[in-house]
Amino acid sequence: MTAKSKLIWNGVLVIFLGLLMFGIYEAAERVDYTWRWERLPKYIFYTDSQVTKAPVDGVVEVKGNTVTITPSGRDADPVTLNGVDGITVKNGDTVTSGSQIAVKNTTKAGPLVVGLLTTLYISFFSIIFAIILGIMTGLARISKNPFFKKLAVIYIEIIRGTPLLVQIFIFYFFIGTVLNLDRITAGVAALSVFTGAYIAEIVRAGIQSISRGQMEAARSLGMSYTQAMILVILPQAFKRTLPPMAGQFISLIKDSSLVSVISITDLTKAGREVVASTFSPFEVWFTVAALYLIMTSALSFLVQRLEKKMAQQDR
Repeated sequence: MTAKSKLIWNGVLVIFLGLLMFGIYEAAERVDYTWRWERLPKYIFYTDSQVTKAPVDGVVEVKGNTVTITPSGRDADPVTLNGVDGITVKNGDTVTSGSQIAVKNTTKAGPLVVGLLTTLYISFFSIIFAIILGIMTGLARISKNPFFKKLAVIYIEIIRGTPLLVQIFIFYFFIGTVLNLDRITAGVAALSVFTGAYIAEIVRAGIQSISRGQMEAARSLGMSYTQAMILVILPQAFKRTLPPMAGQFISLIKDSSLVSVISITDLTKAGREVVASTFSPFEVWFTVAALYLIMTSALSFLVQRLEKKMAQQDR
């Protein structure tokens, strides 16, 4: 494609996106809804004020971050407060018991950020365990040992044939009760087992896509089956399975929203709680969708960079 054609088609893309944004704006204007975006910032980050109060009546003496209050009574000993931040009184000021002597403002994560971190935590460990389980099951799937092969087939068919939501309930209410698992562990286990079944099929397909001559060549060099699989077959299969695996990981991040049904305050559950507090469903759910999009886009970008790096190594 020539440079002129690329320019034309890029212009068409810009026009299309502009029309799309205009259509969304017009649709929003026609909805009988009052937008209140100003309600959201405090649910992302908010400022918490910690007030330090005088324990006794007396005269204040300030030295750095230390406040000493000398009581009015002659027999009372001075009271010293160390490490006080945001002091609002001066030397010689007279204070009464319970009056403010310092205010410390700290920025804290709101419910949406806390839910986002919980989603990242669950997704990260679920991906790690799903990869381990998927590779082991994928290798068992192509094994000549009938026990491992049929066991892998049973696991894959059962997991792929039942809804994730049902599996989460089973892991939490049944397996979690038997093994005394907490909510987070049960949620990670359910997501790992569910995603592992799909990764196993991706791994199997990737290994079987490699020419048999690669294994034969490795064996002819004196490698054992295990060595040939680890050093020759799996690296090539990994490159081919990277795009579908990335898609599966992105699906896992989105599927992690289902763990909210077992009272895990992930991003989705935090969104529901914020909606109940603000009565601003559109603003909250648009924000939640944007946060999910940021997570999945970041993962997609990292995978694309990894693909390009691996492609450069093959040249």
